[in-house]
Formats: sequence, C-alpha cells, structure tokens
Amino acid sequence: MIPSRIMAMGNSAGSTSAICGGGTSGLTALGSTAADALQLSTSMNRISGGAGSSGVKLPPTEMGMECWIRNDSGQTILVYPYSVASTINAAAASFSVATAKTAVFKADSGTTIMGGLLA
Repeated sequence: MIPSRIMAMGNSAGSTSAICGGGTSGLTALGSTAADALQLSTSMNRISGGAGSSGVKLPPTEMGMECWIRNDSGQTILVYPYSVASTINAAAASFSVATAKTAVFKADSGTTIMGGLLA
C-alpha cells in the first residue's frame, strides 16, 4: 500500500502508519546476544552501523508480523526473534544477514517466523 493514497482517503498519519507500517534508517546494531540487541519497532529498517556479530531484535511475534531489514553496516549482523520462545525458520534462535543484503521476516504464528534473504 502507498501511504500517500491511504492519507488522501482521509486517514490520519497514525492510522496510515498502522496500515502501511513505518520505516527507520540510520540504525546501529547493538550487543552480542538477544538480550542486548537493538529492538526494532518499524516494519522497514536500514542498519547502517554496528560491530561484527552485533544484532537487532524483531518486533513482537504475532501472526502476520512482517519486518524488512537492509544491512548496510559493513558487518554481518544477527537478527533475533522478539521472544526466546519464538524461532526463525522453525529451529534457529537467530538469523545471519551479511552486509549489503536485505532480509524479510514474516510470522506465521505467535512463535514461528519465516525468514529469508533477497538475492
């Protein structure tokens, strides 16, 4: 959906963001575990800084949650689920995203997230 079209139909900026999702750029991956990783709060995210093996944590896992992450940090980063009870691709506690890559995550339940890299 295109936010300008949603707002042109009379919806507020807050409603439009809830419908279309928001975006954040200039983020820095943090920490080395899920406990101290940067908590993401928008559906579109550009990581531009961070040390090797630092990480980000996905928004809360609920069916339909979708999150895009572009890694331009110059380092490989780790992506963690919001909760330790959730997994990425049915088994993993984290997902690795190399620099200059984009990853997409979609929750298909309250505890399972599908994740993949774009070519």
